[in-house]
Amino acid sequence: MSPLIHGAVGWLIAQPLQRRRDRMVVTAVAVLPDVDGLGLLVSEDLYLAWHHRLAHGFGAAVVVTVACGLLLRPRGLGALLACLAFHSHIAMDLCGSGPGWPILYGWPWWDGEWLPAWQWDLASWQNSLVGLGTIVGCLSMALRTRRTPVELFSLRADARVVSALRLRFAREKKQP
Repeated sequence: MSPLIHGAVGWLIAQPLQRRRDRMVVTAVAVLPDVDGLGLLVSEDLYLAWHHRLAHGFGAAVVVTVACGLLLRPRGLGALLACLAFHSHIAMDLCGSGPGWPILYGWPWWDGEWLPAWQWDLASWQNSLVGLGTIVGCLSMALRTRRTPVELFSLRADARVVSALRLRFAREKKQP
């Protein structure tokens, strides 16, 4: 699954949080497991050995959840949403990273692989459908909350995007 879709799903999960900073953290948590894919910058062998192993498991989930529980407000909700965002990444990778691409959720304590027979290809209609649903979710959220994932980078740009979306879809009158 695309890191952009992981991030957008994380942003949607983060919406109950009031503070932008907290939503940014939960969004980052949804992308965080792919840090173990950075081995590709060194070699393909390193990537194949560590991706879906180092940061896609229970140990990383616990560390992230506890850290977010200490960092975010409210603590319990922040931890819960961070854990959900982390596991949304795992679930999407488990389904849509491609057949034969396991998740080693118990590593380093257990080397068992999660490898369902029903995995679909990375470039599949199923992943396209998940991406489309995520985009529709973000557009819907823009109309309800007056914010989009653009808020992660710029509040000014986000306000402009929201204004344009509301003008187009919410039938609001353009301000002079």
